[in-house]
Amino acid sequence: MTITIHWPTIVGLLGTLLVLLAFFLLQARRLHGNGPIYQLMNAIGAAAIIVSLCYEFNLASMLLEIAWLLISVYGLVLGLRRGT
Repeated sequence: MTITIHWPTIVGLLGTLLVLLAFFLLQARRLHGNGPIYQLMNAIGAAAIIVSLCYEFNLASMLLEIAWLLISVYGLVLGLRRGT
């Protein structure tokens, strides 16, 4: 039996790992929740998961990831405006 993993799945897995890593680093107090690195990791991770969901669609997950991406971008914009 052969297991074939297509590139959208790999992109989605990398996005998931990035979001989880950001959350872990936040809990470990290595990142700040309003810092640009944390927001960027979440935005890139969510975007990667969205790419994978375009190939294996799931409405609930897509809505969650779109919200996650938009909130992360909002945080980035606020941080840039405040100069943090």
